[in-house]
Amino acid sequence: MSVVTTLCWCWRIERRDGVTIGLTAHDRDVVVDGLTYRAAPGMTPSAIVRDDTLDAPALEIGGALSHAAIGAGDLLAGRFDGARIMVFAVDWADPAAAVVPLAEGRIGTIETARGGFTAELLGGEARLDAPVVEATSPGCRATLGDRRCRVAMAGRRRMARVVVQDDARLVLDIDGSGYAQGRLRWIGGANSGLGEAIVGGDAAGVTLMQPPRFDGTGAMVEVTQGCDRTLATCRDRFDNVPNFRGEPYLPGIDLLTRYPGG
Repeated sequence: MSVVTTLCWCWRIERRDGVTIGLTAHDRDVVVDGLTYRAAPGMTPSAIVRDDTLDAPALEIGGALSHAAIGAGDLLAGRFDGARIMVFAVDWADPAAAVVPLAEGRIGTIETARGGFTAELLGGEARLDAPVVEATSPGCRATLGDRRCRVAMAGRRRMARVVVQDDARLVLDIDGSGYAQGRLRWIGGANSGLGEAIVGGDAAGVTLMQPPRFDGTGAMVEVTQGCDRTLATCRDRFDNVPNFRGEPYLPGIDLLTRYPGG
């Protein structure tokens, strides 16, 4: 039998929460490099368009939400947002022989409809569409604790348990003051691996930007302090003005509309 007739599509999905999923268009499971690629009926990648330009390759992957590895709840919860995906072809009769890479990138837009889904693959070339230089802003453009901000995050993260969940409000077993504009990451429970921005905090707990997808009462979470990106907070709370990445005193475009002497 010709080796061409035994080729099949495979795609490896690495979610940001550490879960790795392997799927194949073959009618039986295929094991490649120790990972089992589950047969996924109805999972079909679109044609991959590649040329010698710097345009990102166009690729979409569609399938049915009935497959155990990809469910509607996980998609809506955002577990696959930004996941790394590698698409390749392999000889299912001899998976160890050779792997032919076809495309690689991260999952972009995900759409669900009529029991199915469509995911867009954004290749490395998509980064070329990003602005070359940053736009000025009165607020800081760095993220608290990153390589530009340089604030030490040791002691600014704490583990807590959710005592009560009321919509977007979470009552914790620790003091939630100081975590406004920060981030909460779920460690256990049905929301495990998901994260959400914190918009407010007090002695009893924190308020999230949007309610969790699943009930998290009793689950462990990690809360991280945040910053409102103002110069005053950078100075008074973090003593980090030399690393402030904003222009709070730069005149805005409204300066052009002012009348002389106004």
